[in-house]
Amino acid sequence: MKVCKFGGSSLADAGQLTKVIDIVLADPQRRIVVVSAPGKRNKNDTKVTDLLIALAKCALDGKNTASALDAVVARYAEIAKSLDLGDEIVQSIRDDLQARLAQVPKDGGDAGGFMDLLKAAGEDNNAKLVTIAFQKRGKKARYASPKETGMVLEGESGNATLDPESYKKLSRAFADFAGIVVYPGFFGYRADGSVATFPRGGSDITGSILAAAVRADVYENFTDVDSVYPVDPRLVPEVKTGIDTMTYREMRELSYAGFGVFNDEAIFPAVQARIPINVRNTNHPSEPGTMIVQTRRVMPGTVTGIAAANGFTNIIIDKYLMNRQIGFTRKLLSIFEEEGVSYEHSPSGIDSISVIVRSERFDPALEKRTVARIKRELNPDSVIVSHDYAIVMVVGEGMCYSAGMLARATTALARAGINISMVNQGASEVSFMLGIRSADHDRAVRALYEAFFGE
Repeated sequence: MKVCKFGGSSLADAGQLTKVIDIVLADPQRRIVVVSAPGKRNKNDTKVTDLLIALAKCALDGKNTASALDAVVARYAEIAKSLDLGDEIVQSIRDDLQARLAQVPKDGGDAGGFMDLLKAAGEDNNAKLVTIAFQKRGKKARYASPKETGMVLEGESGNATLDPESYKKLSRAFADFAGIVVYPGFFGYRADGSVATFPRGGSDITGSILAAAVRADVYENFTDVDSVYPVDPRLVPEVKTGIDTMTYREMRELSYAGFGVFNDEAIFPAVQARIPINVRNTNHPSEPGTMIVQTRRVMPGTVTGIAAANGFTNIIIDKYLMNRQIGFTRKLLSIFEEEGVSYEHSPSGIDSISVIVRSERFDPALEKRTVARIKRELNPDSVIVSHDYAIVMVVGEGMCYSAGMLARATTALARAGINISMVNQGASEVSFMLGIRSADHDRAVRALYEAFFGE
């Protein structure tokens, strides 16, 4: 059996949805279909998820929501009309959105929870519409609710994680199903019944969870590219050849550092259950795509991919004889923990240590409070906060079998006139990380591509 997930670009309009139905019906093993909300129809369009965020903000600000509501409903109505699905589904979507809007919190209530409630409507209503589209083709299909099947989440709004006990519930829920099941991605329900969403792009996570729960033979992730490329084609247009096979940890490292093809957190459920992931193109379904597996044969000295991401802040703490002060790092990181800040990396030297965090989770007020505590409680010689920070990852299972890989990277960046402020290599040697200024992001990726793939 196969679990297949289709992203927003694959469901943007009636034409794309027709392709999705054809792909699913072409293989009887495709039994569970995970759907995102409709995405952009063209580069100037707006995703339904973004329309829902705008709708939620209108409601939270006490503004008139009529126009924003109509904009969301219109996207579904266009698809329903083109596929002759009837007016009932469109009215049902409008009713659902109005019911969600009626739950807007008053007097500074849970704005994050309300935002999750509205965002989840994109996938939820699309799953119901897609189910009707399958039925219109004469196929046995049913919509499955995350609440009824046991997709229980926990944690903060917009960044929830799965309750591990959910796997058993989901496995039981799908034990005796027949036909095609259409399942909304991106969200689930907390134990108290409130809606919670995964991070952006979380439909990948939903698909991976379901594949693990039902022990699928493969998890097919359909998107708008023929395969995973070794570098972002928007930065390096000359890259033409995709990656045939890569490992889970290679994909995890590259996704974390900016590969938008696949959500990095979606790797974990598949790894646990050893489910192969196949990234494929909805628009070119005959292409084999990229297989992501546990292990693969590697050639020594080869790099699989290069990725870079902006949006980091680097806090550098200097203190003479830091290495002699027992518990310094523990005390430092406990400050971040107590302030509710998750750190990404913490490279260190003899008398200095850096803490790298996501800028979006480290607003000016939180930064000011955290730095003040570091100065007060640890008495460092200096604390320097660097914004507009980017990290670059060079990833490949074959790197650990060859010397000089890091030297090639640093030489390439030096020749491009790019200053490196941090170097960090994982213990597995499957990757190394370079810290640079955000302004050098694009040039760094191109320089590294030439160094490792230029020939």
